[in-house]
This record gives sequence, structure tokens and C-alpha cells, in this order.
Amino acid sequence: MTHNEILARVDHTILTTTATWEQVKKLCDEGMRFGTASVCIPPSFVRRAADYVKGELKICTVIGFPNGYNTTAVKVFETERAVREGADEIDMVINLGMVKEGDWTAVTEEIRAVKASCAGRLLKVIVEACQLTEAEKIAACRAVSEAGAEFIKTSTGFSTGGATREDVALMRTNVAPNVKVKAAGGIRSWEDAQAFLDLGADRLGTSALVKLALEENL
Repeated sequence: MTHNEILARVDHTILTTTATWEQVKKLCDEGMRFGTASVCIPPSFVRRAADYVKGELKICTVIGFPNGYNTTAVKVFETERAVREGADEIDMVINLGMVKEGDWTAVTEEIRAVKASCAGRLLKVIVEACQLTEAEKIAACRAVSEAGAEFIKTSTGFSTGGATREDVALMRTNVAPNVKVKAAGGIRSWEDAQAFLDLGADRLGTSALVKLALEENL
């Protein structure tokens, strides 16, 4: 893929706790300039960003982020609010405690409840793969598929590890054919990006690639 084609698969991201509107605005400007798939931003900036881009760029935000242990009711409320304020895509974190208890019915039901609250918007489910065993990763693929989400996502970028090639390959193999894979966390080069796409990722969560594009004056 060309670098521009890779950028079209990128969720250009800022989720630091100290993010300011000026930083989010700059992210939006860069997203529009380079034609990224979306910008992924904190929920508190969704309305302002949506008003700013005026439909020229998809706005993605995060739910239950980064720990995932909010109640389902809170995640549903967050999602409904984000959609009302202009979010086009939702990235939710699953409840890892439920995962460790093996309560996959509860995990699936929560994802399904958030999906219903998306009002037709894309839902990406963050499973925080670095915290899971291989069996749990496979079970998470099944839960995401059964719940009707459009994407499974590897990582928040706030835990002990980010996307790995092995996890992306495993997810692509174990999710339903209609479910896509988003690799996020630690993607810092064009070579990394291409490797993840070749393994079956459809989206990449990163800020580094736009920085590279700026340096190269694409």
C-alpha cells in the first residue's frame, strides 16, 4: 500500500489525560489533511470536534476507557451521549473482570447493549489482549462476533502492551467473517502498519503515522 492508502485506514488518536482542545483541533486538521479514517478523541471533545469538522471527518470516541470496569448502564449512557453529540464511531473497553471470571454471557450481553446504543454507528470492542490468555482471546473473538459489533480492537494503549502481530493474526482467524480487526498501541512505522494490515487488520489506532507523513511532507 502507499502511505496515503495506509493513512486512510488510520484512526488518528489522542487520548492522553492532559489533551486540550487545541491539541484535538490540530488532530482534526491533520485528519482532514491526510484523509484518515477518523480521529479518536476523548468524549468531552466530541461535540466541539463534530461541529468543527462539519462532516468532513469521522469522529470516534472511547467508552469505559481505559479500564472497562464501569457498569453496563454507565457504558450505555456514555454511548448514547456520545452519539447525540456527534460521534460516528465508538470504541468500548470490555469488562476484564467478567472475562477473568469466565462470564462470557455477561461480556456478550454488555457488548450487545452498547451496540444497541450506537444507533447504527460503528462499534469497536477493545479486549486488551495483553491481559488475556490465548483461550480468553479466542473466547473474546466469539463474544464480539455474537454481540454484533463491527470490530474487535487489540488494545487501549494504556495497559502493559499494545498490538502484536500474533494477536492480530489470531483475531482475524477467530472472529466472524463480517467482523474487522483494529490494531492499536505501539504502531510507530510504515513497516509496522503494513505488517498489521497484511495480517488482516482493517484499522490502525495510532498518532505516529501522521507525524511521519508530516515529516515526509506527503
